[in-house]
Amino acid sequence: MGITKLADLIRAEAPGAVSHRDISDYSEKVIALDTSIIVNQFRAKVPHLSLLMGFFYRTLTFLEHDIKPVFVIDGKPPVEKTAVLEKRAEAAGWTSHNRTGAASSQIKDCLQLLKHMGVPVIQAPGDAEALCAQLVKDGTVDAVASEDMDTLPFGASVLLRGLNASRDTDVTEYSLAKLVEQLQISHEELIDLCILLGCDYCDKIPGLGPKKALKLIQKHRCIENVVLHVNRQTHPVPHFWKYKEARKIFLDTPHVPTPELTWTEPDEEALVFFLCRTKHNREERVRRRMEKYRETRKNRQEERDMDKMAGHSRQTRMEDFWRVTRKRAQGNTSVAAADSSSSSNKRPKLK
Repeated sequence: MGITKLADLIRAEAPGAVSHRDISDYSEKVIALDTSIIVNQFRAKVPHLSLLMGFFYRTLTFLEHDIKPVFVIDGKPPVEKTAVLEKRAEAAGWTSHNRTGAASSQIKDCLQLLKHMGVPVIQAPGDAEALCAQLVKDGTVDAVASEDMDTLPFGASVLLRGLNASRDTDVTEYSLAKLVEQLQISHEELIDLCILLGCDYCDKIPGLGPKKALKLIQKHRCIENVVLHVNRQTHPVPHFWKYKEARKIFLDTPHVPTPELTWTEPDEEALVFFLCRTKHNREERVRRRMEKYRETRKNRQEERDMDKMAGHSRQTRMEDFWRVTRKRAQGNTSVAAADSSSSSNKRPKLK
């Protein structure tokens, strides 16, 4: 679910926090992806395409654009999320939701695929959104790509929505710094606003719309004060409301040691064996897509060489793309707007 109507509220009240980009603007950036969101996207929007082939195509598209993807998978969900997960399981026709955080057979297949593609995967201790946000705050990645808005209250400085393989869709970039500035609230107040809007970890106050919730936070600054001033006849406060527990989840997420991330060239033969021999996809499709990938990478390398000869600043060579990326220095909150020549002076080189 994410945060109910937060995107609509941002467009209406803080449009300066939103910018629209092209996928090519994120070339040479490290992007953390919430794996469960991608899985749900493919299940809902392209049921005719196998999940594995969807991951295969999309990951190659990222790599073709010189994007370094990092896939983050969910761990054990917080107990506060139980009610939401049960509703989702019921809506999907499942007998129960995943209480342990153990990877499903589908997720395990995706992890095996990503291994053959040479792309790093990180296991979160809890919700993937929280770890994605931490990776941005630590400077390990440049942004989070997710369709849910949860990463903003978790503290991700840059959130990308719509980062996919479609050629005719814009990437929507949200800046956390600009958001709190334009709304004239702090990050802690943004968390309370998100709880009032409706999040995965507790109930919300019935009948309280986004604009009213924002005005209450701007005036009273915290949920405790909002509760004292809200009209309980029209907006009854839930009994035993666990807003403090929800706030703690957003503020005090378990810290995971910053990993060392490594990318390698996709192993075509391993991919063919896994996707075609084991999972019974057509070998011709896999081979043809890999051929297109190699051709695209070659053309991009030729463009770089021409830029270098012309004295342009973007001189990253193809082999540099497959090296280890260590912790990255904090830069501009808008990853797409940063000039590549200046950012290269602010960040350590890829090892």
